[in-house]
Amino acid sequence: MRLIWLPLATGLLAPAAHAQLAPANGLTLSGRFGFNISARFKGNASGLPTFDPTRFTPNGDPYNYDDGYVLIDSSGNFGGQTWYWGYDNSALYPGGQISDSITFPENTVLMNRSTADGSFSSPSTGDEGTLGFDLSYSRRLGALQSGTWGVEIAANWQSFSIHDTSTFYGRAMRVTDIYPFTPGTTPPTATPDNPYQGSYGDEGFLLGDTPIGSTTTMVPGGATISGKRRFEADLWGFRVGPYLNFPLSKKLNLSISGGFAVGLLDSEASWSDTVTVAGKSVLSTGKGDDFAVLFGGVGAANLSWDFNDHWSATAGVQYQYLGTYEAEFGKRSVEVDLSKTFFLQLGASYRF
Repeated sequence: MRLIWLPLATGLLAPAAHAQLAPANGLTLSGRFGFNISARFKGNASGLPTFDPTRFTPNGDPYNYDDGYVLIDSSGNFGGQTWYWGYDNSALYPGGQISDSITFPENTVLMNRSTADGSFSSPSTGDEGTLGFDLSYSRRLGALQSGTWGVEIAANWQSFSIHDTSTFYGRAMRVTDIYPFTPGTTPPTATPDNPYQGSYGDEGFLLGDTPIGSTTTMVPGGATISGKRRFEADLWGFRVGPYLNFPLSKKLNLSISGGFAVGLLDSEASWSDTVTVAGKSVLSTGKGDDFAVLFGGVGAANLSWDFNDHWSATAGVQYQYLGTYEAEFGKRSVEVDLSKTFFLQLGASYRF
């Protein structure tokens, strides 16, 4: 019976015994090319400055509404009324029933003021490819029937830069203020081509100087954001985990590895955006930097070609998950997707 098992055992252990003749330690230096890193830029209207005036009254004062103005006349608005006011379209703005759900009081004029509202974000933009390096150390710990196993630790570096020049849209908020006028009187006629503009010193049609109410309407896509944005980062990575190595032929080997990954992300961002709402624009610029520690996992498959007992050429693919990172940079934030990153690696290995 022993004579039957002896050849079988010898056959099973033979590859492992051969594998153990190779050096137990290995160093591999690879250049690696990263793909599928993307980012999008976010903003919030609450952090934007007041919109610059683009329209002025005959006396040179800026409009305080998108479609008109209500200001203090030379009498100091005696009796709570002012003739220093104007609007663009008398057919649209007198009060009354303007829709099935909105009714404004009679004998009123409506003035609209629009601002960007809430958060907005650019489309996701990716880096077309990044260049870095990877240095790993492997230690064989044991033998298998058809290969070896051990542990691998590695450090790597990747630099990437993402530039975005897209134009995108955010939500706008329109506030409509309701101003009264004396019943039995008729406001001046106005059209967009010939708006009504009351002056500071010349008496004209009187309008109440204080709103008697207001409504707020959200306008999807009412804010336009255009400009350029930049995000640059250095990503230092570390990983540790087990590996399995299988000889495919006398010189060709397949190695599969995986484990725990840590990323140190040192980044900076800058932007120069023009935000336009209802024909009014404001320039928003800034920059900032951030540092973050990210945690995740990694999996890889590599082929190696042995030139001799010590030197090999290697090539492989690696998938790395470090999740989604978001950092605040003053009035902006950047969301970077590092959850689907993969790398192509080419290098050389030395065993000792």
